[in-house]
Amino acid sequence: MPDRAPTALQNWAGNIRFSPSRFEAPATLDEARAAVAAAPRLRVLGSGHSFNAIAASDATMISLAGIEPEVQINALTGTVRTSGWITYAALSDAVHRAGFALHNMASLPHISVAGSIATGTHGSGDANGNLATAVAAIEFIGADGELRTVARGDEDFPGSVVHLGALGVVHAVTLDLLPGFAMRQYVYDGLGFDQAVAHFDELTSAAYSTSLFTAWGAAPTFQFWVKQRTSDQTHPFPQANWYGAPLAPEPRHPVPGVDPAACTLQQGQTGPWHERLPHFKPEFTPSAGDELQSEYLVDRADAPAALEALAGIGGKLAEVVQICEVRTMKGDDLWLSPAYGRDTVGLHFTWISDYASVRPVMSALEEAVEPFSPRPHWGKLFTIPMDEVRSRYPKMGDFEKLRERVDPEGKFANDFSAAVAGGAAL
Repeated sequence: MPDRAPTALQNWAGNIRFSPSRFEAPATLDEARAAVAAAPRLRVLGSGHSFNAIAASDATMISLAGIEPEVQINALTGTVRTSGWITYAALSDAVHRAGFALHNMASLPHISVAGSIATGTHGSGDANGNLATAVAAIEFIGADGELRTVARGDEDFPGSVVHLGALGVVHAVTLDLLPGFAMRQYVYDGLGFDQAVAHFDELTSAAYSTSLFTAWGAAPTFQFWVKQRTSDQTHPFPQANWYGAPLAPEPRHPVPGVDPAACTLQQGQTGPWHERLPHFKPEFTPSAGDELQSEYLVDRADAPAALEALAGIGGKLAEVVQICEVRTMKGDDLWLSPAYGRDTVGLHFTWISDYASVRPVMSALEEAVEPFSPRPHWGKLFTIPMDEVRSRYPKMGDFEKLRERVDPEGKFANDFSAAVAGGAAL
């Protein structure tokens, strides 16, 4: 395996720079195991869609992206075993061609499976768990380079799926599959704030996956995105008007004024699940460009009140936000999942790329939603003290014990993970 010199790496938006002392890019699983075993400290570089220091290391950083990914579909068990570093775009294409589907996808298909799972990343839909809930088994390279598999039903499983990179290097995962299905997508313009709050449950339950977008301001309105399975006739879309919002006459981008060419097809054009569940096509550059991101996840029961609280600072938000997305997800039992133990609503903010201007507004946002005990997304920006974040996870103590048992020397720790769940910081 070639010796890799230190290098500087950036995330997509260019806002987070990683400066490890050594960078490893193995070409085989055996090389990856050897690199992990030899490193005194190590973190994994995924697809680069993080906006804080969760992946940072000043020791060794490893990327498995140079290893040819595998996709093994088992039609009898309805599962797929795949390499952790594969993107959802590549995986979903293979799954679709085999006649199956994943239960959900995030807004961006460009992100890696392992990184999404490790941070509890999600799509939307009242009945859909986050992406980690599809995991049936997860396979790690441990601190000694040996392989370790944790499967659903194992005692350690609920604590091992959303793991923040603190339990090892994920080389493979097995995911549950659904039979393939077709979808249609519609967008409604100008949904009034009062209507959105008063009819929140009716809106989010209207289809398989829904999203609400707003740029806030003094009198906020929403774009309402509907992703409907073609077999679902509960709400016969399209309707010319939905809770006072007219059907968009042409395709829309979530960010006002941005060309919608990068967005998945709308206006009721039927297509396969993996070409409608994400907001963006895989062949386009992800998202809107240079940006920062935050997300706060609250109990679904608190969502209307949380939206009211945000409207109270809508003017401040509008100064630095490109767009805010509101999505729903089903609760789960994964210890560090932001949806642990409660049906959840995510309040996602795409900010301008100016941290000095964003930070005070982010702090005001966190103060506004503090009564609802928000759990920040593990891979995005937040200023809530880590002790507060820890207190919002009832199984945090159990995760600390699991991390100590699996990685007693803290090989996979960095400052971020150590602040969350112990282990030696760099």
